[in-house]
Amino acid sequence: MNNSWLMRPDRQVGIVGYGAYVPRYRLPGAEVSRIWTNGLGGSPIKEKAVAGLDEDVTTMSIEAARNALARAQIDPRDIRAVWVGSESHPYAVKPTSTIVAESIGTSPNIQAADWEFACKAGTEAVQAAIGIVGSGMGGYALSIGMDTAQGRPGDALEYTAASGGAAFILGPAEHAVAVYQGSYSFVTDTPDFWRRSGEVYPSHGDRFTGEPAYFNHVMTAAKTMMEMMNTTPTDYTYAVFHQPNVKFPSRAGQLLGFTSEQIGTGLLANEIGNVYSGSCMIGLTAILDVAQPGDRILMVSYGSGAGSDAFDILVTDRISQVQNLAPKTRDYIARRTQIDYATYCRFRDKLKD
Repeated sequence: MNNSWLMRPDRQVGIVGYGAYVPRYRLPGAEVSRIWTNGLGGSPIKEKAVAGLDEDVTTMSIEAARNALARAQIDPRDIRAVWVGSESHPYAVKPTSTIVAESIGTSPNIQAADWEFACKAGTEAVQAAIGIVGSGMGGYALSIGMDTAQGRPGDALEYTAASGGAAFILGPAEHAVAVYQGSYSFVTDTPDFWRRSGEVYPSHGDRFTGEPAYFNHVMTAAKTMMEMMNTTPTDYTYAVFHQPNVKFPSRAGQLLGFTSEQIGTGLLANEIGNVYSGSCMIGLTAILDVAQPGDRILMVSYGSGAGSDAFDILVTDRISQVQNLAPKTRDYIARRTQIDYATYCRFRDKLKD
């Protein structure tokens, strides 16, 4: 094993503040099935979160960022970079990050950018933040994974493609609620999911998205991360994987040797669907909401196209001081309003001329 693959900064970096956001509207999977299959065939999840008429990646990112700031307890003008990872930015030409930065009160003397890599755009931004803070180029950096995921009407994606995500403020380890002990990335050219310019909805390779895509990347990243850290699944209190549905992360965790108890806390897909760029990141926020000092977490993202980022995270004593300073992820999940398919179509602008 080549340990040079393990990414570690010159100085330790951690999460100083975190926050999530999930819209209140929920579309049951059974409602999608009722419309398109006459109720036959079931659904891969119970329900998914749907953004309202006045919500998009920008507004949701601002909400999550404000929650992260409340927990970080820092002046937003101390943030050196604001990065938003998404595959559903509201503008094709105009950054989301600048709107978020100005809305939360950062200085204009910062670096701002939007990130893309399908569902791992958010963890890409996290790795970049580890680099900028770890190198000393900036004291704090804000990384966000957020989506209003798209799905063609009647497509399998429509059952799970959801809205929501999470924000993390990274900073010096001595101020952190959880410290990154190392990260690793594994990528290949695996065209399991794509959307060409001008197309409204993405296309996918159906079952091809499983074995050669999701499982190959997630499991390779997780195994390599543990080999380089000299750990086994028993060394971790929690594990959270990208969750396009319930079955994929559950199976990946089982094959890697994790128990359902280790995986369950961060597995939210059945209740909110696949929030794409924020999928494993929002799972991590749910874990941090209940974590104890000394807990160790393995997080592995996945982005179609394809690649995975893996992180080894250690919770610090500061965690108990910040958990109640902002709404918890489960608070957002519990705040739900059920909608029907017609309302969903109106909210998500499914009715095209």
